[in-house]
Amino acid sequence: MRILLVEDSDPLRDALRNGLQSLGYVVDTAAAGNAGLERALSGEYDLAILDVMLPELDGFEIVKRVRATGSKLPVLMLTAKDTVEDRVHGLDLGADDYLVKPFAVEELLARVRSLIRRGKSTATPTVNVADVAIDTVNKAVARGGKRVDLTPREYSLLEYLAMRAGTVVTRRELEEHVFSEKPSEGSNAVDVLVGRLRRKLCPRGSPELIHTRRGYGYLMAADA
Repeated sequence: MRILLVEDSDPLRDALRNGLQSLGYVVDTAAAGNAGLERALSGEYDLAILDVMLPELDGFEIVKRVRATGSKLPVLMLTAKDTVEDRVHGLDLGADDYLVKPFAVEELLARVRSLIRRGKSTATPTVNVADVAIDTVNKAVARGGKRVDLTPREYSLLEYLAMRAGTVVTRRELEEHVFSEKPSEGSNAVDVLVGRLRRKLCPRGSPELIHTRRGYGYLMAADA
């Protein structure tokens, strides 16, 4: 599952991203309204988390424009405004849920799980690359019909690569989206994780699916 998080507070954005990634979600972030709107309209996400008070465009305007396109993207709004009028306004514009700051990260994660369960009928729950099937709801992976057991971090890496199949993903992107804390300068943590995933996903004799692009990063594809 791929989540869009639009929040202008760096500490809160980092905390929420880390919490979501720890559950295996792929998370893209934006700190301002225009970038958030562009990503929300891309059709690439299963859920959007939007702060109300944002630079450029506020969260209300983003929801309004997204819904004007007919998109059914589930939206959770975050706000410091604890008034009935504000909550009703957001819901009337098309938000699916509303969370007032300050809140516990655990509560937000519970709301996210609930919204994703509600939206399973409209989301595409399975990502396929060659003979690999990734169940993004249950976080389960199979290759050729045989289950592949992965750690949460290995799963997060695989899902991120699979959702961008056919596209080169840089090591920096993987560091940002897979690791809660950025590895130290010169670390080979990404390469080590890719190596572990390859051994589990592509045992000896199986066609390789994760390809190295030296100087750039990695590419997931059946043929490359």
